[in-house]
Amino acid sequence: MGLDVTERAHFGQRWAARASLATAGMAVLLPLVYGGAGGVLMVAAGAAGLAVTAAAVWWALSRRGLVRVAAGALAVAAPVSVVAMLASARLLWVALVSPALWAVAVWAGRYALHTTGLRPVRVKEHRTPPPRRPVLLMNPRSGGGKVAQFGLKERAERLGARVVLLDADREQDVTALAEEAVAEGADLLGVAGGDGTQALVAAVAAAHGLPLLVVSAGTRNHFAMDLGLDRDDPATCLDALVDGVELRVDLGFAGGRPFVNNVSFGAYGAVVQSPAYRDDKVGTALDLLPDLLTRRRGPRLTVRAGGTVVQDPQAALVSNNPYRTDDPLGLGRRERLNGGVLGVLALRVDSAAEAAALLLDPDADGLTVLTAREVVVEGDGADMEAGIDGEAVVLPAPVRCRIEPRALRVRVPRHRPGVPARPPRVEWRRLRKLAAAVGRTAAPRRRGFPPAG
Repeated sequence: MGLDVTERAHFGQRWAARASLATAGMAVLLPLVYGGAGGVLMVAAGAAGLAVTAAAVWWALSRRGLVRVAAGALAVAAPVSVVAMLASARLLWVALVSPALWAVAVWAGRYALHTTGLRPVRVKEHRTPPPRRPVLLMNPRSGGGKVAQFGLKERAERLGARVVLLDADREQDVTALAEEAVAEGADLLGVAGGDGTQALVAAVAAAHGLPLLVVSAGTRNHFAMDLGLDRDDPATCLDALVDGVELRVDLGFAGGRPFVNNVSFGAYGAVVQSPAYRDDKVGTALDLLPDLLTRRRGPRLTVRAGGTVVQDPQAALVSNNPYRTDDPLGLGRRERLNGGVLGVLALRVDSAAEAAALLLDPDADGLTVLTAREVVVEGDGADMEAGIDGEAVVLPAPVRCRIEPRALRVRVPRHRPGVPARPPRVEWRRLRKLAAAVGRTAAPRRRGFPPAG
C-alpha cells in the first residue's frame, strides 16, 4: 500500500535532514582530511584574508590621498593572495568545494524544516469594491522615465482613473496636490514615483481614510517589493483599479514627516544633502565619508529606543517594521509591514580592527539591531540632516520617530508576485532529531497563529 501525501512529505523531510547533516559534515571534514595541517592553515588564511580586506575597505572609506589608494590596493591584493596561496598548495578546489557543500547543507536543512515550524506571517486581504473616482499622481522622471516607457498614464486613464502628471521642470507640493484631489472627491489616491513621493501621498490617504495604490515606477521600489508587487512591470500594479484587494499596513513618522520605508541619520543622512549626490552618488560619498566616519563632520548622534541607548554611532536607520538581518538573501526585505514596531539599525566603527570584527562576527558590538514602538534620535545641534525614503530633509532636533499601526489602506492587485516566505533558521539539533525519527514521529506538532489582520 502506497504512502499518503503526509507520509511522503515526512519521508522527504527525514532524508533532507540526513542529507543536510551529511553534507555539513563533509564540508567541515574535507579541509581537515584532505589538507591535514594545510587544511587548518587554509581556514586560518581565509579568515585572515577576510579580516585584512575589511580593514582595508575601512581605511579606503575613511582616508584620502595615498592612504586611500594603498588601502584600495590592499583590499584587492588580500583575497587574491589567499587564492594564489591555496592554488600553489593545491587546495583551491577544497576551498571551492567545501563552501559549496555547506550551501547544499543549508538548503537541505531549510527544506527539511520548512513545514515543521511556525506558519509564515500572512497579511489579511480585505475585499472591497473598485474605486469610482481614483486619482493617480505620476512623476514622469521617476525610475528613468517609467511612466512613459510603460504607458502608465494611458493605461490608468483607460481603467477610469484621473491622472495628474507632475511637472518635470519644477518642484511641486505633492501633499497639496493629493489634498486637492481629495477635496475634489477622489475615493482612492495612487502614486507612480519614488518611495519619498509615495510616503507623502500615503500620509494624505491615511489621514482621510482612503486607500492608496502604489505603482512601482521608482528606481528601487522597496515599498512595492515588500507589498509583493511586480517591480519589473509597473503597469500590472494598475490592475488593482478593477481587480484588487486591500491590505492594512503601518505608516512611520519622523518628526511629523511620513515614511513608508526608513529614515537615515548620520553618514547617509549627510551624504544625500549634497547637491552633487543625485548625479554622482559614488563620487560624492567617497568625498564626504572620510570626515563623516572619523567624526570631523556631522552630528554626534544618540539613539534611544525603548530601554536601549546607543551612543555616538556614525549611522542610524529607523525603519517602518524591521529589516531581515539573519539571512544574506533576505537583506533589504521586511517580513511584514503590519507588525506595529519600528526597526533600528545603528552602526559604530572606530577602527580597522572593529571593521574586521564586524565582518567576522555577526554579533559584534559595533552593530545594534532592535525594535521599538518609538525611537528618539538626538544630535549636538538644533537641526539634523536625514534621508527619508531616500529624500534629503533637515529636521529639528531631537527627532521623535513613531509608528501608526495599520493606519494605511493599500489597494493591490489580487494577482501579484507576493512576498517570498522567510526561510527557517537551520537548527542542527532539530535536524538531528528529524533525521533520527521514524515514520510519523518525524513530524513535530505544528504550532501556528491565526493570520495577521
